[in-house]
Amino acid sequence: MTKSVKDTQLYLRLLRYVIPYRQRFYVSILSMLILAATDPAIPALMKPMLDGAFINKDPELIYLIPVLFVGLFIIRGAATYINGMSLRWVAFTVMTDLRSEMFLRMLSFPSQYYDHHTGGMLMSKFTYDVIQIQQAATNAVTTLIRDFLAIIGLIAWMFYIDWRLTLIALICAPFIVLIVLSIRNRLRKMSQKAQESMADIHHVLGECIEGQKLVKLYGGQAQEIERFNVVIRSNRRYMMKFAMAAIATGPAVQLISAIALAVIIYIAAIQASTGALSIGEFVSFFGAMAMLLAPLKRLVSVNEHIQKGLAACESIFSLLDEQPETDSGTRVIEHIKGDIEFRNVNFRYDGKETDALQNISLHISPGETVALVGSSGSGKTTVANLLPGFYDVSNGEILLDGIDLREITLASLRANIALVSQEVVLFNDTVRNNIAYGALHNSKDEDIIEAARAAHALEFIQEMPDGFETIIGEKGMKLSGGQRQRLAIARAILKNAPILILDEATSSLDRESERQIQSALDRIKKGRTCIVIAHRLSTIEKADRILVIDRGRIVQTGKHSDLLKQDGVYARLHRVQFTEPVN
Repeated sequence: MTKSVKDTQLYLRLLRYVIPYRQRFYVSILSMLILAATDPAIPALMKPMLDGAFINKDPELIYLIPVLFVGLFIIRGAATYINGMSLRWVAFTVMTDLRSEMFLRMLSFPSQYYDHHTGGMLMSKFTYDVIQIQQAATNAVTTLIRDFLAIIGLIAWMFYIDWRLTLIALICAPFIVLIVLSIRNRLRKMSQKAQESMADIHHVLGECIEGQKLVKLYGGQAQEIERFNVVIRSNRRYMMKFAMAAIATGPAVQLISAIALAVIIYIAAIQASTGALSIGEFVSFFGAMAMLLAPLKRLVSVNEHIQKGLAACESIFSLLDEQPETDSGTRVIEHIKGDIEFRNVNFRYDGKETDALQNISLHISPGETVALVGSSGSGKTTVANLLPGFYDVSNGEILLDGIDLREITLASLRANIALVSQEVVLFNDTVRNNIAYGALHNSKDEDIIEAARAAHALEFIQEMPDGFETIIGEKGMKLSGGQRQRLAIARAILKNAPILILDEATSSLDRESERQIQSALDRIKKGRTCIVIAHRLSTIEKADRILVIDRGRIVQTGKHSDLLKQDGVYARLHRVQFTEPVN
């Protein structure tokens, strides 16, 4: 596929977002047609003004020409206003639609997508890239229409006055086209590089804001300043290269036009001196010729906006064309028992050379509490990520109540699972909305209060200025680590799902809080199938069964007391923890 064909396809796809608002777009085009029609009217009025009013002293024209000029510019002013407002309405609405569609698509991406794409890159697409499309989606189209028609009208008037002089003027057209075509690829390439560097800026900025305490504590200001300066200098470099190419186009076109204009003025002056061309015709022709420069300049510069827009289109449409999370399931499950079985499961993360899980086979009965322990990176959390379908197994199968997970719709599967992870996710919203999140939003107040009480969160919530309506800040930064953990546990309690996954659920709590939460968790575990991932072995001593995972394999299984007697991996982990000095 040639580049021009690909560009055309990109542009047509972009214009499909304009089609729903074609009525307003048509209004803009109509106002552009009026502006284009009035362009040749200006030099056309010069001929009767000079020949009739100034030379022939026609009294009627002396009064009529000024009135016509005022009327002409009233019409042009109204058309310019209507065009500008219509264009901006369409442009801003298209930007809103694109961002909405992008956000909807982003929420459907599989977990692997986020493993390979930074948050800064995604934010750049939503902010910088979408803005670049604004000019290409609307302004570029109407500019092409208006200025193309204006040029046609002006050239037609010039032909009417003197066709030979007009042909001389048109000699410069092929040279202008060559300049535009030669610089197009450079503009596109530099625009893409600028977009990539803008994503790097978002990424570094986001990391620094999130880790500002660590930066201060470890004296990393100089390091972060240098890292930020590297990416902003890179962005400046590409922006300057783009600007150099874009700006150079205008003077080159103007130089060619000026040479043609000088030749025409010389020839026209000779004709005027011999009487072949009247003073009014000479000024009118010269005025039309001069007025050609402005639309020519805009037509050349519109290439800059189009190339920026097309580069942004490639970036945005690549996101919209990403495959959503695979949901091949057709069975909707509602009331499940919670019987879980892993059969010879292997799993490897994208881009990794070794399996994170190898031949995992286990069966968890309904209502059973199974703990997964092991060193960091052993594969414990991977097991928890496979059950809700965040990742699909590489080999083997996972069954829920005897049904292969791939046969179950993701929505109904996840509706039956509650998760409390060591990475607590909270939103800049009220306490209530963070507990009653998503499908739980319409929960009764008494149920929310009871969930908070069970998670030992009610006491600190009641001490807040607005209680459950208190805004907790970005990522819950107005709360302590333990308080954030308790809200996450309250959310899981409120969901009341038959399967509960606790991934280091008490990792942010002190010993006293952990004991309180543990007693609450012990209560809600009853009647549920629970998978507990814990670093502190003291929290899983009462588990029905403990699975020890090492390098992606289950190496031991049994109760706490039995595993200690075996003097294997579990016993070694236990000795390490309970021989560490206690602060």
